[in-house]
Amino acid sequence: MKQVVEYQGVPVGVLIPRDGCLAFMAVKYDVIELDGRSFSSTSEAREAIRAHMTQRVARAA
Repeated sequence: MKQVVEYQGVPVGVLIPRDGCLAFMAVKYDVIELDGRSFSSTSEAREAIRAHMTQRVARAA
């Protein structure tokens, strides 16, 4: 079953079960660098997105 992942209330991608993991498919440019990455859980994916967005904001400042 596909699962939508949000960041601060905005859908940013979809997790798709693949080969015993969850593959991330980005739907927003802000997280395109994570597209295709595999995660072992939804919480791991959400943490990776949070960390990515935090770094992105820091680089922009």
